[in-house]
Amino acid sequence: MPGMVSSRVEQQFHTDQMKQRIDADKARQMIPARFATVEPVFGNLRHNKPLSRFTLRGREKVDGQWKLYCLVHNIEKLGHHGYAN
Repeated sequence: MPGMVSSRVEQQFHTDQMKQRIDADKARQMIPARFATVEPVFGNLRHNKPLSRFTLRGREKVDGQWKLYCLVHNIEKLGHHGYAN
């Protein structure tokens, strides 16, 4: 089981690196901005449009389905912000 010890040490090393990156001043500024810009899109697609799984198979089909959901999301945003008026 020498491979397990090595992978645990490596895992710990990567975890420590990520903790340092998250605690950095730059990350403390970026993370709240991400919650305000990116995360609501995924929340809307997952909960309001129930996109918890793709119904198609294959990279091109899934890409098309993802773009369709994003298109609907963006059109709704435009509609809610009065773009049509």
